[in-house]
Amino acid sequence: MGKDNKTGAATREQLLKGLQEDLSREYQAILAYVVYSQALKGAAYMAIAKELEVHAGEELAHALTIAKQIDYLGGMPNATALPVKLTEDAKEMLRADLQNENNTIRAYRERVRQCEALGEFAMAEEIREILRQEQEHQIDLATALGEDVPDVSKMKK
Repeated sequence: MGKDNKTGAATREQLLKGLQEDLSREYQAILAYVVYSQALKGAAYMAIAKELEVHAGEELAHALTIAKQIDYLGGMPNATALPVKLTEDAKEMLRADLQNENNTIRAYRERVRQCEALGEFAMAEEIREILRQEQEHQIDLATALGEDVPDVSKMKK
């Protein structure tokens, strides 16, 4: 996936399609973090709830960056969020967020590879910075769940 059958290199169309998917994931993250940061209840979750508020703002910045890259490639940024799991169970909220971050990290790693294959080095750097923050979010969520940080390279999609 992400390769042109003839040359073995990523195409601009594949990069654009991937960025559109990334934008939908960023919208999902914004919505999830806004909802979960306010819905988490109990003293055990107050610190992570505050952190999720911070994550919401960072995800908005990511969405703006990705939309800018889509525009740069000649596309129109989409306005469709992936679905957000709604639950009142705190651990389920955090687990859903962690799974979403795992998916996002996997996708951005692929996007960096595509950008570099196309010589879009500045775009790759923008995405690397987003990736760094997404990995911080992953660490925060795994820590809140009392788990080790997942190795997304060994996980199934």
